[in-house]
Amino acid sequence: MALVVAQEVPTSSSMAVPHGPAGVGQARRCMRDQLRMSGVSEGVVDDAVLILSELLSNACRHGRPLGDAAVVGDGNVRAAWRLDKRGKLTIEVTDGGGPTRPVPATPSVTAHGGRGLGIIAALGEEWGVRDGAAGEVTVWVVLGTRTKDEPELSPARAAAIPPVAGW
Repeated sequence: MALVVAQEVPTSSSMAVPHGPAGVGQARRCMRDQLRMSGVSEGVVDDAVLILSELLSNACRHGRPLGDAAVVGDGNVRAAWRLDKRGKLTIEVTDGGGPTRPVPATPSVTAHGGRGLGIIAALGEEWGVRDGAAGEVTVWVVLGTRTKDEPELSPARAAAIPPVAGW
């Protein structure tokens, strides 16, 4: 007889990511592992990881770290994601704000950047920007995790998803 140990799969996660390219890979790996364990399809996982990468890259390029990094801040931005009972995945990245608001650009064919929010808009069902305390800026994206033919989460699976404070 084999012993089976149930492992609780997180349906939400929040992590501090260093303000700069160093933490982006770690955040992507963490998200990929958690979404796979939650049973999210590989195509949706790929889209979610791409969205997270774009949001983190934009936060590092255009935003400041959370807090006053020179005085009290830790030099991080915050990445968070949550899978809700309707099968929607919300991805958020919060930074300390910047000199401009996040707005999709129309880059030239030869431009080296400016496509991130366009990619996010194309992949997500909806997205937006939310202002927070002390100048914080959060860019969020909602991504569907099931096709029209798939049912909503089963009542048992839906009941297992704990509410997350602040969401």
